Amino acid sequence: MTPEAIRVISQLRGEFYTLFSGEMEAPVKITNEHSYVGKLSMASWVDARKQLNYICVYAHSAPDALFPDRPFILRVSVNKGAGLLAAAQRGKDFQGLNQRWHFELTLMPEEILDFLPWVVSLVKSRDRNAETALLEPPHPLDGNGLEPPSLKDIWTRKAWQVAC
Repeated sequence: MTPEAIRVISQLRGEFYTLFSGEMEAPVKITNEHSYVGKLSMASWVDARKQLNYICVYAHSAPDALFPDRPFILRVSVNKGAGLLAAAQRGKDFQGLNQRWHFELTLMPEEILDFLPWVVSLVKSRDRNAETALLEPPHPLDGNGLEPPSLKDIWTRKAWQVAC
């Protein structure tokens, strides 16, 4: 990744996690750790079932020295990827990882903060078995050919068009 891409993702990730933490009804722990593969950063919380959940923001693709024109596309991932590391860092206040559902949203950097209320409404609706209504997405979605889009792997239309 270019230094500029690293700076942008760090800034957006920090802002997203901070705002996410403020919108959730459960306490959210924001973790910034260094690992073998780089900086592990996530926000985690324990849901009503006492299960650990976590959200990660990372680059799906980004420009670098070899491919400076590669598109800069982000991914917001819930309960997918670094779960065991999140569990080890959280402590003993939960009864295992939430493996009932996971979700990935692939989007452009300029779209991520617009999607924060939508992601929070999705997380809350899953925690309460759809008692909370899911907000309308702020930008058009593309479900990779699925109609309607699957709630497991979603791309914004703009990110899908840029990637293809």
